[in-house]
Amino acid sequence: MENIGFEVHLELPYEAAVEHVVTALKTEGFGVLTRIDVRATMKEKLGEDFRPYVILGACNPPLAHKALSAEPLMGLMLPCNVTVEEDPAGGSLARLVNPDIMLLAGSLRENEALRQVAQEAKVRLERVASALGEEAEGG
Repeated sequence: MENIGFEVHLELPYEAAVEHVVTALKTEGFGVLTRIDVRATMKEKLGEDFRPYVILGACNPPLAHKALSAEPLMGLMLPCNVTVEEDPAGGSLARLVNPDIMLLAGSLRENEALRQVAQEAKVRLERVASALGEEAEGG
């Protein structure tokens, strides 16, 4: 089975890492539709402290349109989730969903149009992860 996502360690503090990831997503045509502050939510709803952690709902409108046109059930899988969290060892961790994994639900993988959309989204998200990784290595 393929990995659920792509993980990149960034030598950036949490807030800077979040903005860096958002910028990298934009270069591949993804906007951020939702931003869930998990730390604030855990504090508000449970009274629990949690590390800085955000879930970003990333969307590439042309790909979303193709996916939803091919299969309305894809709305249950969108937007593509990207997480950024503070790494206790220093820096931050970014994780980007692998779109191929979304097609494992039900009979979605049998839909050729969806496979093509997932492949294009995967390539784009892999480029985001690669760019973040190169920037992390390069300083």
